[in-house]
Amino acid sequence: MTVHALRGLRALVVGTIVVAGSGCTTTAMITDDPRDPWEGTNRTFYAFNDVIDQAVLAPVADLYLKLPDGLRNSIHNFLDNAAYPGTVLNQLLQAKFEPAMEGTARFVFNTTLGIGGLFDVSTGFGLERRDEDFGQTLAVWGVDEGNYINYPLLGPSTVRDTPGIVVGTLTNVLTYVAALPLTLLDIVDTRANLASAMKIRDEYAFDPYVFTREAYRQRRTYLIHDGNPPVDAFDEDDEDLEEVTAAL
Repeated sequence: MTVHALRGLRALVVGTIVVAGSGCTTTAMITDDPRDPWEGTNRTFYAFNDVIDQAVLAPVADLYLKLPDGLRNSIHNFLDNAAYPGTVLNQLLQAKFEPAMEGTARFVFNTTLGIGGLFDVSTGFGLERRDEDFGQTLAVWGVDEGNYINYPLLGPSTVRDTPGIVVGTLTNVLTYVAALPLTLLDIVDTRANLASAMKIRDEYAFDPYVFTREAYRQRRTYLIHDGNPPVDAFDEDDEDLEEVTAAL
């Protein structure tokens, strides 16, 4: 289980809330979605992941959420900062040179003045956090999304997003410090940040698999277009995506 893939699941938070707000309703059966031709296998892996989550990750995340807010925020800031070189690299690959310069400054300031990233001092300097990964870069280069995939342990992805798992791992500082406890902490932090979204999914979705799949797709489209997706990017039932996400 890579750090990048688990951190990538955090993208589901807003996406899942958006789908809930859109009143997503589905039935628990094979949907024959042309973008999900491997749905039978994906559902098997989804069920496997859910068992692991309920048995291990969810209970540990619940304990983690009992920590003081300040401590959890510092842990999250540290882990996020360690992964931030990946955002800068992908900004460069997308020819977003000014954001890349700002991203570099953000990483440097948070690493130094922020004591290794424990404190987010850069936002106070006007250097806002951005979210870029190699899947988004491939989309900017014109690569098609490809089939939806639900990996064992790693969760939602697509053919286009899959190389980003490797690139994200190679650009994460934690990959090079050989610190298993930090990697495990990153997994728990990611799961804790997904707690609210998963509760919403469980309450609203007739078919959690489809719910998660569509939330993932919508969120990826939103990120690829830097928060301004074209008006025809979503189905009619999801046309309020941008408004709901912006409100969050």
